[in-house]
Amino acid sequence: MIFDVQATSDPRDIVHRTVQALVEGQVVGVPTETVYGLAASSLCEKAVERLCELKGCGDDNPLAISVRSCDAALDFMPGLSSLGRRLSQRCWPGPLTLVVPHDSKRSAANHLPAAVQRRVLGADGCLGIRVVDHRILAHIQRYLSAPLILTSACNNGSPLPTTAKVVAEEFGAKLPLLLDDGPTRYGGASTVVQIVGNRWELLREGVIEQAAMNQFAKPVIVLVCTGNTCRSPMAQTLLREHIRRRFGDDDAVRVMSAGVAAGSNSGASPQAIEVMDERGLDLGDHCSRPLDDAVMNVADLVLTMTRGHRAAILAAWPEMHDRVFTLRRDGGDVSDPVGMSVEVYRACAEQIEEELLKWLPILEEEVYPESQQEKKNLPDAGPMQRDNEGDLE
Repeated sequence: MIFDVQATSDPRDIVHRTVQALVEGQVVGVPTETVYGLAASSLCEKAVERLCELKGCGDDNPLAISVRSCDAALDFMPGLSSLGRRLSQRCWPGPLTLVVPHDSKRSAANHLPAAVQRRVLGADGCLGIRVVDHRILAHIQRYLSAPLILTSACNNGSPLPTTAKVVAEEFGAKLPLLLDDGPTRYGGASTVVQIVGNRWELLREGVIEQAAMNQFAKPVIVLVCTGNTCRSPMAQTLLREHIRRRFGDDDAVRVMSAGVAAGSNSGASPQAIEVMDERGLDLGDHCSRPLDDAVMNVADLVLTMTRGHRAAILAAWPEMHDRVFTLRRDGGDVSDPVGMSVEVYRACAEQIEEELLKWLPILEEEVYPESQQEKKNLPDAGPMQRDNEGDLE
């Protein structure tokens, strides 16, 4: 039975029929944003085995677990590293499969039937997790008490199933139910990334290409003051320079600055430009920007010049309480030099740099821990594949 999702203005009946079929232990064909998939309830051993039979999966082809949300995914990935959280926040819902070590004591996967656990665990003891970005599948999963087991609706060597027609030709009457939502949005497989601690490896380049993953994986540090023309631009420039010295790469971490009461596209103050120029650093191209959702949604760490800035940020984004701190480790303020002499700006820059240097070891350990293994190969900062992962679609 093929249901044309696009032909109905109210898909609730289709959703309910699909949910019923899954609960009853059937395997159904569903659209995702990448390719069409075969889905089965993770609580039904027979359904998962039937899925593997249809797909022709061997024991060495782990299946992905599809969960309804990023929060639900964390139940299967307890203790996820800062890098893993960063990628999940920036790529989910979306065309990314995260492969993570299975926590045999705390993971929600431990509550799945034993036969299902064997199908989702890889030989290296890892789980593949997906949060699909598709409206129909999202509705379906909202009504299920457990995640889905999901794999691409094709056999080895077959073309990627980007339309329901391809799935129908491949499986015919073997599938009791197939949802047709037209061609998939991306027309390609999900990207598969394995995470171990704060290191990642691209197992399969899919919709999200290597270059994009490099950007998604970067830590983002935001320096915040009031108008984003004096303190935070100097802090941003100084931190970038110290990161370049410490890690040997000024692109290893993305450093931004913003202001809680800033306008857009104002330049840095002349005194700030002069003080940075004395250090051989260029602040001439700086453009101010207000602190907004676009910045906060990507920030891994926010360092504020004053306690007042921090309080204002947490009032607007209380969920960021564990990522927003004052630049001064003692919780004090860095005074605003606006309207003062170059000498005052110079003293302000020295104070900012002194505080940044206290943060560097913490940034190295918590935000960019890879450097701990590679530090011996980096310049002194002074004071300062696999190509394919089987059925993880």
